[in-house]
Amino acid sequence: MSDSGRPPCEILVGTSGYGYLEWVGPVYCVGSRPENFLTQYASMFPTVELNFSYYKMPSAEQLSRLMEEAGPSLVFSIKANEKLTHKIDPGAWQEAAASFMEALEPLRKKGRLGALLFQFPYSFHYEVDRRRYLDALLSRFAELPLAVEFRNHEWYNNRVLDAFRARRVTIASLDLPALKGLPPVMDVVTSPLAYIRFHGRNGESWWGSDSASRYDYLYSEAELEAWAGRVQAIAEKAQRILVYFNNHRRGQAARNAKSFAAILGRSGMLGERP
Repeated sequence: MSDSGRPPCEILVGTSGYGYLEWVGPVYCVGSRPENFLTQYASMFPTVELNFSYYKMPSAEQLSRLMEEAGPSLVFSIKANEKLTHKIDPGAWQEAAASFMEALEPLRKKGRLGALLFQFPYSFHYEVDRRRYLDALLSRFAELPLAVEFRNHEWYNNRVLDAFRARRVTIASLDLPALKGLPPVMDVVTSPLAYIRFHGRNGESWWGSDSASRYDYLYSEAELEAWAGRVQAIAEKAQRILVYFNNHRRGQAARNAKSFAAILGRSGMLGERP
């Protein structure tokens, strides 16, 4: 127990995605094949954020197989499909939601689901029809641990934060470039779960079409050290913190995730992995 009498906050650090071929060498053993990536990943990190599910609807069989490959303890967070966040069809999203919920059942039953992440684009504005849709979407998945990432600053207001607290839905804390229109630096705990995503700070390429360059960034030790205090403040209010590095080019996410876990460990916030 902590000095306050409440259980200590559990902090899990990992990366967004794991199946990158360019990680062979920098992260995975030379000669590794894709079917071996997740097993190696699970030996290094306690959690992973799956992002393939954004592009292709996952299945229960597929996620069951990933659990088997990862071993008994890896915690999976999963990014919602684009039909629920970016390409929303008012007449069809309920069907997509049902398919997604069905796919998540194995993770939920085994207690291996860290969070379902809804990441909305900059074009998802704070408008009446969007608010109504978000309300319906969160209600549809209310039985799951939910995290929401807005890329548009309009959503960061007291009305939204109060609604998230009432629903026990997490609003993600983000590290990204300080550009006009993007979310502010804000670490507000709206549920027992906190969710942090590191996207890199490439402001010059953020709005371009080359998404690979957007996430081609290596955090310095000083930049990561500066985050330790923020995590400590979050940990005083949350029960679990999930941290994911999305700067995946050339294995930089894995390198930074290891460094950040070491920083948190030295500060006493992160225990040794079993």
